[in-house]
Amino acid sequence: MSGSPPELPIVVLDALMPTAQNLVLNRRGSMVWEVQSRRGHYAVKIGYPIEATAEWPAQPWTALAPAREGAVLLRLGLVDLAYGEWEHGTWNFQPWHEGPDLYKLWEPCRRPGSSIEPHISVAMGCVESLAELHAKGWAHGDVQPAHFIIGPERTHLIDLALAQGGHVPEGYDFPFRGCLVHYEAPEVARSVLDTGEAEPTSEADIYALGASLLISATGWRAVEYPDDAPRSIQREAVADGRRRPVKGPGELGNLVDAMLSHIPEDRPTIFEVGKALNSL
Repeated sequence: MSGSPPELPIVVLDALMPTAQNLVLNRRGSMVWEVQSRRGHYAVKIGYPIEATAEWPAQPWTALAPAREGAVLLRLGLVDLAYGEWEHGTWNFQPWHEGPDLYKLWEPCRRPGSSIEPHISVAMGCVESLAELHAKGWAHGDVQPAHFIIGPERTHLIDLALAQGGHVPEGYDFPFRGCLVHYEAPEVARSVLDTGEAEPTSEADIYALGASLLISATGWRAVEYPDDAPRSIQREAVADGRRRPVKGPGELGNLVDAMLSHIPEDRPTIFEVGKALNSL
């Protein structure tokens, strides 16, 4: 990729014919655009490979991620989308979801001295969106606060490029090598350390949801490690279960603790989490 300002690939421009476009993300192998067109309001994702640096190995899979996500979304029944290839990788477009993400919405709860508690209804919206995915036989693999968009009518779970649960075209598939370590379940972290790969599961999604609720409500991640630690050191801390002595507010905190159990089988299912939230 050159250092010139990024532009949408010609194939996407031809498909959407934008009336307005705004680059909202451009980092490490991925660009996301908000695009308005006569066809509708879309998120456009553009992938390209990450070149090796002194700090990071090369990551060719990022070029395939948008097409893989497009294939997953089609398998899940979304029809208002498309995906394909461009000269540096792949792309997709899908409906744009308006609203703040979970971390941004709960920012007032994290202010020093704040007495504002997280709304249980917001947590329930996150649970419902993940429950829909699990009910279809898929695990998300990359649950984190930024991937829950709290809309005016419902919560949307986005970024399904790493999801597992059904057929993905071989040319766009790639192994799961973990996700953002803050939200990685201990068994996932251990597998990545030992083999370089792991398997997304519904139990790991539950752990990640618990970690997402905790950090969004308190500002603290679930596991103790230095902020600037190498990723392998972070994963060792997660795999060893080095929990921080921090707890979410009220009864939500007890539920989150159960979701963050070191043993996958001891975590509640997504439906049990929903039932527990309904009783709060």
